[in-house]
Amino acid sequence: MAETVAIKLLIVDDHAVVREGIKHIIGTTNDISFAGEATTGFEAIRLSRQLDFNVMLLDIGLPDKNGIEVLKQIKSEKPASQILIFSEHREDQYAIRSLKAGASGYMSKHYQPEQIIDAIRQAASGLKYVSPQMAQALANNLNQEHEDQLHKTLSDREFQTMTMIASGKSVSDIARDLSLSVKTISEYRARILLKMKLRHNAELTHYAIKNQLVD
Repeated sequence: MAETVAIKLLIVDDHAVVREGIKHIIGTTNDISFAGEATTGFEAIRLSRQLDFNVMLLDIGLPDKNGIEVLKQIKSEKPASQILIFSEHREDQYAIRSLKAGASGYMSKHYQPEQIIDAIRQAASGLKYVSPQMAQALANNLNQEHEDQLHKTLSDREFQTMTMIASGKSVSDIARDLSLSVKTISEYRARILLKMKLRHNAELTHYAIKNQLVD
């Protein structure tokens, strides 16, 4: 009988309760072990260079860098890295962007423990993990005309800022949440409105709701 190969998991999330929850979940398995943890994007990049791991579980909402930016940086340095994006955001907001950026899959933090374990094992085997709902969304995405989906022209940080504005957050709130200056967020907002041919936040919010980018 072949010996079970242990999967070494690196966890990146700025919430201790989430990290401890994942440790507890993988502690119920005999093939997934804890390789290390990080609380920021820069720390994740540093540990990805130093630690031996099979799969990284990477949150999008890190305090210093957007998770997709971290994903792109690590994949540029270590293309074979298996990285699962782990987020509280709905799948239809970030999953396609994550997969296009090189993620091995996208998981909601609302998943059941067995789904999380399955996703980690699938990523470790070199396969992509998507939920049935996300598989359908990806199929629909292939068949859609994208000319009217102007949000697809936004960068990852611009897209994140847009969804936060559409959710009712002020520029100062967003700056605080993302650890950026108010001036930087204001510049993002101006670029977003220009790229999407919108005039103000009300139109941006209407667009986001119409395209189901926010709840």
